Parts: sequence; C-alpha cells; structure tokens
Amino acid sequence: MSFAFCFDREEDIYQFAYCYPYTYTRFQHYLDSLQKRNMDYFFREQLGQSVQQRQLDLLTITSPDNLREGAEQKVVFITGRVHPGETPSSFVCQGIIDFLISQHPVARVLREHLVFKIAPMLNPDGVYLGNYRCSLMGFDLNRHWLDPSPWAHPTLHGVKQLIIQMYNDPKTSLEFYIDIHAHSTMMNGFMYGNIFEDEERFQRQAIFPKLLCQNAEDFSYSSTSFNRDAVKAGTGRRFLGGLLDHTSYCYTLEVSFYSYIIGGTTAAVPYTEEAYMKLGRNVARTFLDYYRLNPLVEKVAIPMPRLRKEKPPPYKYPLTRGPARNHPNGKGDKKSSVNHKDPSNSF
Repeated sequence: MSFAFCFDREEDIYQFAYCYPYTYTRFQHYLDSLQKRNMDYFFREQLGQSVQQRQLDLLTITSPDNLREGAEQKVVFITGRVHPGETPSSFVCQGIIDFLISQHPVARVLREHLVFKIAPMLNPDGVYLGNYRCSLMGFDLNRHWLDPSPWAHPTLHGVKQLIIQMYNDPKTSLEFYIDIHAHSTMMNGFMYGNIFEDEERFQRQAIFPKLLCQNAEDFSYSSTSFNRDAVKAGTGRRFLGGLLDHTSYCYTLEVSFYSYIIGGTTAAVPYTEEAYMKLGRNVARTFLDYYRLNPLVEKVAIPMPRLRKEKPPPYKYPLTRGPARNHPNGKGDKKSSVNHKDPSNSF
C-alpha cells in the first residue's frame, strides 16, 4: 500500500496512526473521571509500576458485599494492551468497564454475582512511547509469562503474582482469564483458546465464544480456534491455561484493526471507536448468559448509585517484591506450588 499526502501547513505537526489512538494519558484521565464518581462498586488501585515508573492500574468492579472478609468470590480477570500498538483492545476494554459500572439491570446482576478484576494497560511504557509490540526494553511481554522478571517485566510480574495468589485462595474461584488484543490481518472479533486432552473440558471451553457469537454481530465463532502452538507457549492464555484447574477458562480475545463482516453478507463494515466499545459491552453481557442469570434481571429495579463513604479496601493479599513465592495449598487437589516450566507439556 502507498499513499500521497500534502503537508500544506508548515507550522502544524502531523501524525499518522495505524488505528484510532488510545494513549496512556487518555487512559489515566478516563480512570480519574471514574474514580471521582465515587461509586461503591468500583475500586482502583496501583498494582505496580513500569520500568519508567508509570502506573499499573488494577480495577475491581463488584458489589461491596463480595469483598467482605471471608466472602467467596467468582473472579473474571481481564487484561489489555500488552501489545501497545493494538489500540482497539483499549476501546473494547473501556466498553467492558463502562457497561459493568452502569446502572443497567444486567450490569447490576453481574456485579452481585461476580468479581471483575481488570488490568486495562499491561504495557504502559510501550503505550506512552508509541511502540507497536514491545516494552521499553524491547521485550514482547506476551512471551514472558513463564518466568517474568520483576526488573525487566515488572507489570507482568505483578499481574502474575496476583493471579497466583488468587488461585491459592480457597475462597476465590478464578473462572475466566481474557487477554484482549487486536489482529492485523483477520476480520471481526474472535477468540483463541487452549487444547485439553479432557474432551469434556475442551467442549466446555467452547461455550463462552459460542454465546458471544449470539450476542455480538461482529464476533465470528468460525474464526475462533483452539491450539497449543509452541510459539505461543509464553502467552498469558497458554501459561494460565496450564496453571489453573479444570474450572478455569483462558482466552485471547482478538478484534480486527480494520473491519468486520456480518453473517450472511459480504460487505466489510469498518470498525469505529464506538463499534469496538460495543463489542466490549457484549463481552460483559455474555457472562449473564454463561452463568444463566437472565431470570434475575427482570427482578432488578434501578436504584440511585450509592456513594462510597470510606477508602476502598486494599486487595487482601499484600504483593511482594521479587520472584513469586510458593503459596500454601488451600484448594482441594490444586498444586501447592507453581511450576514455571512450559505448561503445554501437561496437555
């Protein structure tokens, strides 16, 4: 592809974007605006810092009752922008967040039954610097989940520690991990999942993308695939798919940089910022179908949002510096320590 452009204003600065920009600064302003609303079901904390000391934000969206001491939690963990140039992932992630904090009856039911942990920007240095795929130090962070360095990959290290801590908590069921990306050649939204020797587990894994296909006209189940390619061994989906037990499902959610084709048609529809966010809203809605919570929606009235009167409680597991430590076994037959070797060997 080539194009001609006339720089007709000498005093202006021109910038060319691969896709709709979504900067670190925009992201921080967005989170600041949400925090000022003082919603009692929205919590923001700094999980760590990048190499250049930028914030690694962690959002928790749930009913305050789910965070009380001793409460059992069903957790959905979502991450985005590990590849900084894939800006559509931020719009999808914002769509998820906007829906979950809304007063929509579906959102209220989801907050009552699930705990959403969202780290929307895993690579803040790369985003700030305008990198396409790598971190400040030139690493593709999505190939370092097996053994992230607290020095070279601090944001990834912090998220992995948190996931391991939740996994070893007998009161926490980590049910979903979804990592959001953008794809440079494929159309539509679609997912990558893992392959398991247990056929029943493999079939259960297909349920969520099938439901999402029913809810989102731009999501393609036919483009969704399940694999264990060796080149993907260091990704979040592959590593966590080998670490977590049979009750957990790990996906990469991909969305096209460009356009989508609606089923039964041949015309490509260009993605807009709003279309990306709509996909995010539909991802959130799909959890209602997955957990069969639909009958509860009709019973939900729409009250005024409550204001939080005190500071949000910190996550009950203090994060530690340095390499992730082994944690005591608290869940049935789960592993008492984490094997950092390639989990693909256990499939």
